[in-house]
Amino acid sequence: MIGNDWDNVLEVVEKSPGFKKFLQMINDKYNTSIVYPPKNYIFNALKLTSYENTKVVIVGQDPYHGEGEAHGLSFSVQKGIKIPPSLQNIYKELNDDLGISPSEYGDLTKWAEEGVLLLNAVLTVEKDKPASHRNLGWELLTDYIIKALNAKESPVVFILWGNFAKEKRKYITNPRHLVLTSPHPSPFSASSGFFGSKPFSKTNEFLIKNNLKPIDWKL
Repeated sequence: MIGNDWDNVLEVVEKSPGFKKFLQMINDKYNTSIVYPPKNYIFNALKLTSYENTKVVIVGQDPYHGEGEAHGLSFSVQKGIKIPPSLQNIYKELNDDLGISPSEYGDLTKWAEEGVLLLNAVLTVEKDKPASHRNLGWELLTDYIIKALNAKESPVVFILWGNFAKEKRKYITNPRHLVLTSPHPSPFSASSGFFGSKPFSKTNEFLIKNNLKPIDWKL
């Protein structure tokens, strides 16, 4: 399904009758309504960041629900699409934290290739209907992914922005990992503690301390 070591990690899930039935339901939704991201991008985060290479996880909610925006990476939009407000605030914090100038585009593929798993809790959404696929079953898969990463022997940084992402906190029990939480970067909450939280420098300090290569956050 993925094409890398995630298939081994998720084998029990992928082969289960319940998950196959769930994927058929999602496929039916693509056939009967407009759903994002494009079908071949649903598992883009896992395809770009293998289990072994995952050093950081940034948990998002669900994909952007506007045309041409979502491509399977949390907070990321395809090149040529206007940068969403939350991502603008992420870039602002990145600049304040590490002095990296905001990118002219919103495609975060380079972060994924650096080892940052950009995982949405829900992997699909109906056009113009945010959270429309919440509680359909994606959460069971993404909870399993977080549990699998919690079991990793190498340290991982989990970045949880907002209450939706913080729901995954209970699955991160391994003391070797670092969990960073703050309010969501949305304009409605960024000023309540997201700005000034310095997640990027804290992540790299932790990785260096654990003899891991830091993330090059520059896009």
